Amino acid sequence: MTEQALLLVNLGSPASTKVADVRSYLNQFLMDPYVIDLPWPIRRLLVSLILIKRPEQSAHAYASIWWPEGSPLTVLSQRLTDAVRPHWNEGPVELAMRYGEPSIERSLLKLAGQGIRQVTFAPLYPQFADSTTTTAVEEARRVIREKGLDLKLSVLQPFYDQPEYLDALVASAKPYLAQDFDHLLLSFHGLPERHLHKTDPTGSHCLKTQDCCQRAEGAVLANCYRAQCLQSGAAFAERLGLRPEQWSVSFQSRLGRAKWIEPYTEARLDELAAQGVKKLLVMCPAFVADCIETLEEIGDRGREQFLAAGGEELQLVPCLNTHEAWVQALVTLCRRAPQAL
Repeated sequence: MTEQALLLVNLGSPASTKVADVRSYLNQFLMDPYVIDLPWPIRRLLVSLILIKRPEQSAHAYASIWWPEGSPLTVLSQRLTDAVRPHWNEGPVELAMRYGEPSIERSLLKLAGQGIRQVTFAPLYPQFADSTTTTAVEEARRVIREKGLDLKLSVLQPFYDQPEYLDALVASAKPYLAQDFDHLLLSFHGLPERHLHKTDPTGSHCLKTQDCCQRAEGAVLANCYRAQCLQSGAAFAERLGLRPEQWSVSFQSRLGRAKWIEPYTEARLDELAAQGVKKLLVMCPAFVADCIETLEEIGDRGREQFLAAGGEELQLVPCLNTHEAWVQALVTLCRRAPQAL
C-alpha cells in the first residue's frame, strides 16, 4: 500500500526577534505577489519603504509575545503536527511554513527523499484567500516542477463551513462563553478589497451591494473570503444559540493605505465600548493557532484600546491550537482532501 504523507502548512514566523531576522521574514512575505498584488517594480519599491521602519516595530511586537521555545505560531503548529501524528496511520506527518522555516520546499524534499509519492497538502486556513491558500499551493507546485519530484498532492480545501471545524470551534470556545460576557467579537484577518474583486469570477458581484456576501453562492462563494468569514461566524453563533445582539464580525490587521474589507476591528472596539459593552470576548476564527495577530494585536493592543475607550475587560479566546476536538477534526478533513496534482 502506497504511503500517503500529510503535510500541514501554516504562514510562518521570523527565525528570532532580531531586527535582521524580522526584516528577512517580512521581505519574503511582502514580496509574495499573492500578498501585495502589484507589479514587481512597484512592489519592490513599496516593500523597500516598509522595511525601513517596520522590522524594528515588528521585532518589538514579536518580542512581547515570544515564548522560550520560539514563535508561538511555530511552536503551536509543531505541537499540532505532533498531536495529529498518532491519528494519521497512512504515512509520515510533517510541518511546513509558507515563509520562513521549515519551508515547503525543505519539507517536500524531505518526504520525497523518504520515498513518499503521495502527499496530502493541508493549508491550515479555514477561509479561502489567494494570499494564504493559493500562494501555499502554488509554492508546492513550483517545488515539484522545478525539483522534478514525483509527487502527487491531495489538497485540503477551505473548511470554513465544515461541521468538523465548526464543532471544534464551539468545543474550544464553550468554557469561555459559559462565563458572563456582554458581547462576542469574531475578528477575522482582513484583506484589501481589491483581492475580493480579483477573485470574483463574475467581476460584478463582490462588494457591489451591501448584502453581496449574504447572496454569494457557487463559484462566487468558493472564492470570496469575506462571505466565507461571515458564514463561519453565523454558523458558529447558531450552534451556540447566540442572539444577534450578542455577537458581531470584524476584520483586523490592515496594512498600507488601500481600502480593506469592513468593519474594521479597531473601529468595532471603540464602538462596542461606546455602546456600553464592559466585558468583551474576542475570537479569531481565521487563525487555527495563536500568533502575533491574536496575542499581540488583539490580546495586548486591542485590550489597551478597549479599556481606554471605556471597556472594563477584554478576554482573548485562544485559537484552536491543539484542542482535542480540532486534532480529530483536522484528521477527518484531511482524509477527504481531493487530489489536485
